[in-house]
Amino acid sequence: MTPTLEEVAELAGVSRSTVSRVINDHPSVRQETRDRVWRAIRESGYRPHAVARSLVTRRTQIIGMVIPETVTTLFTDPFFALFLRGATEACNAHHYQLLLSLFNDLDGQEELYQRVLHNGYLDGVLVASAPLKDPIVPNLLRDRIPFISVGRHPDERVQYVDVDNVGGARMAVEHLIRLGHRRIGTITGRLDMVHGQARLEGYRQALEARQIPVKEELIIEGDYTENSGLVGMQRLLPASPSAVFVASDTMAIGALKALRQAGQQVPQDVALVGFDDIPVASVVEPPLTTVRQPISQMGALAVETLLDLIENPGSGPQRIVLPTQLVIRESC
Repeated sequence: MTPTLEEVAELAGVSRSTVSRVINDHPSVRQETRDRVWRAIRESGYRPHAVARSLVTRRTQIIGMVIPETVTTLFTDPFFALFLRGATEACNAHHYQLLLSLFNDLDGQEELYQRVLHNGYLDGVLVASAPLKDPIVPNLLRDRIPFISVGRHPDERVQYVDVDNVGGARMAVEHLIRLGHRRIGTITGRLDMVHGQARLEGYRQALEARQIPVKEELIIEGDYTENSGLVGMQRLLPASPSAVFVASDTMAIGALKALRQAGQQVPQDVALVGFDDIPVASVVEPPLTTVRQPISQMGALAVETLLDLIENPGSGPQRIVLPTQLVIRESC
């Protein structure tokens, strides 16, 4: 038999109205009482009526995550799994649901926007991995929907959570320079995305600081997939780099395959540094030197920042940049 609100109140030792205020997240309830009520709710198995609650609070307790990537890319890139884990854990801790929205083209995105985002179904939105020209950010700004960009955005109105992509890339290339490399290539991320541009900028800054010429034949654009890393390395080899900074670990694994196919040894013939520190980076052969970014932490922090924006819409702009760390292994 489904427990009632009165039974929850009796179990928690409070009034029915106090239970109602806790469920509707009313600020007048003390934290100790709030904790006791939620404990009683869990123990009794009571399920608050979501529709009735949303009518009172004008909130649905649902936030969306929009990732303008193809479904194939999303489920083959370990970055997104780690990011979603952090975001989901943060949502669970705050009693929010996370709605993941995927589409393969702009028509699908527009249909999703009208059906889900534009009708008040969500309290707020996380936008991850959006190209600079993607219409999702201008649409959210226009409609004043609370959102956080995962990754820096050039529009000064956009609040975001990001990592130090420029500094991380610069740190990776500086490491190669310290090892004596001067002919250093790079396989970039997508250059229609801010993080792809930022990692290329870090590569350029490191070379220019040591007065090493930046040569265009040593710069190949990738798209964060393993195959683009393989093809990118094949295109780089005629330029004879002694080392390569690859803008993601997934692409670096593709680059490793290309080097093996060409009879090149890592790091004896070509040194490699990746970016991300996904779990497989430590178990490939040779283990990959890489720039670690706190992926799960970024997912959790993006949710926390969005919830703060929903609760405090007049607060100042949030622009959070997390540090990166060089993890030295055996690929260089």
